[in-house]
Amino acid sequence: MDRKLRRKVLSASLIGSSIEWFDFFLYAAVASIIFNTQFFVTDDAFLSTILAYFGLALSFFIRPLGGVIFAHIGDRVGRKKTLIITLSLMGLATAGIGLLPTYAQIGVAAPLLLLLFRLIQGLGIGGEWGGALLLATEYAPKNQRGLFGSFPQMGIPIGLVLAYGFFFLLTWIMPEEMFLAWGWRIPFIFSLLLVIVGLLIRKGLDETPAFVAMQKEAAEKNEVRRLPIIEIFKKHPKEVLITTGAKFVETGPFYIFTTFIVGYGVASLDVSFEFMMLSIMAVSVLTTIMIPVMGSLSDRVGRRKMFLIGAAAMLLYAFPYFFIVNTHEPILVILATFIGLVVIWPPITAILGTMFSESFSKEVRYTGVTLGYQIGAAVAGGSAPLIAEFLMNQFDGSSIPVSLYIIMTAVVSLIAVFALQGETAQDKEDRLISEEKLMNAE
Repeated sequence: MDRKLRRKVLSASLIGSSIEWFDFFLYAAVASIIFNTQFFVTDDAFLSTILAYFGLALSFFIRPLGGVIFAHIGDRVGRKKTLIITLSLMGLATAGIGLLPTYAQIGVAAPLLLLLFRLIQGLGIGGEWGGALLLATEYAPKNQRGLFGSFPQMGIPIGLVLAYGFFFLLTWIMPEEMFLAWGWRIPFIFSLLLVIVGLLIRKGLDETPAFVAMQKEAAEKNEVRRLPIIEIFKKHPKEVLITTGAKFVETGPFYIFTTFIVGYGVASLDVSFEFMMLSIMAVSVLTTIMIPVMGSLSDRVGRRKMFLIGAAAMLLYAFPYFFIVNTHEPILVILATFIGLVVIWPPITAILGTMFSESFSKEVRYTGVTLGYQIGAAVAGGSAPLIAEFLMNQFDGSSIPVSLYIIMTAVVSLIAVFALQGETAQDKEDRLISEEKLMNAE
C-alpha cells in the first residue's frame, strides 16, 4: 500500500467515525442538564433524568436493527455506498434535534420527536461502525491489521472531545441563561458542516479489496448469495455470541466513566459541569493517543491476550474507581477517570474491531461484526448510565451496585473471549491465499 492510499483509507475511516460519534455524544453531554429539564418534563427530577437517559439508551436498542439493515447493504452492495448513507442519516437527525421546540413550546410532542431523532441516530450509527472498521481492516496489510483497525476506535474519544469541547466552549463564552435557552443547539446544527466534510472524503475512496474480490468470486462461480443475516447464523453462530459478550466490558464501563459520571459529579461530588467536561476531554485526548499504540502492539503480542489483560484490569478497577471518585477531591476525580480511560480501556477498545473482523468470513463480515458489536452495545452500553442512576437511587446513593455492574460486564467479556480459540475466519482466508500464491509460483 502506497502512502497516499494509506492516508486516504485511514483518514476516511477515522474522520467519518469521529463525526458519527460527535453526533452521538452531543446528546450524552447534555442529557442530564438540558433534555431532562426542557424535554422530559415531570414533577420528579429523578424521573426526568431517568427519561433523558432512556433517550440515550433507546438509540442503543435500535442499533442492532440499523446494523442488520446497513450491514446487509454493505455485504451486498458495498462498504463505501453504505457509509455515505449512514453518515448522511446521522447528520440530518442530529441537526433535527438542534431545531426541535421544547416541551414548554409544543408539549408532549417535544420528547416524542426527540426520541424519534434518537432512533434515527441509532439506525445510522448501527450501520456506520462496521463499515468504518472494514474500510480500515480490509485495506490493511496482514501485519498491521491491529493498527489499522484501531483507527475507527479513535473516533470514539475524538467524537467525545469534539462534543464535550464544543459545549465547554459555549458555557465559557455564554451566560448560563443564554446557553440553556438556545446556545446548546449550536453544536447539533453545526454537525451538518462536518457531515459534508466526511462525505467529500469518503466519496473519493474505492471499494475495499476484500469486497471487490468477493464480487469477483461470486461472478466467476455464478453464485446466488443468500441473505447475509441468514448466512451469518449458518456459518458463524458461535462468533456472534462471542463478539456480543466481548463488547460488554468495552462499552458499559466507558459510559459510566464518561456519561454517568458527569451528572453524578455535578449532583453528588460538588464539582461543576464545566469541570467534568474539561477533565473528561483532557483525559480523552490521551486516550486517543493510546488507542493506535495499543492497536499496533496487538500486531506483535496478539489480540486475544491483550483483550484478556485489559478486561481483567477493568474487573479489578471497579471498586477502586468509585473509592477514588467518592473522595470528592477534583484532582482525584480526574485521576480516577485517567486510570479508567487512558490505562485500562485502550487495550480493550483498540483491538476490539480487528478481533471482531478476523472472526468472520468476508462475504458476511459486515453483518457479523455489526451484529456482535451492536447487540453488545444495546445490552450493556447505552443502558449503563440509566442502570447506574437507578442503582444509585435504589441503594441510597451507594456506588457498590454500580461497581458490581462494571464487574459483571468484565466477567461476561472474559468468558466470551476465553472461548475465542483456534483458527479464525481471517486466518483461514490468509492461509488459502498463501497456498494459492505458492501453487501459482510453482
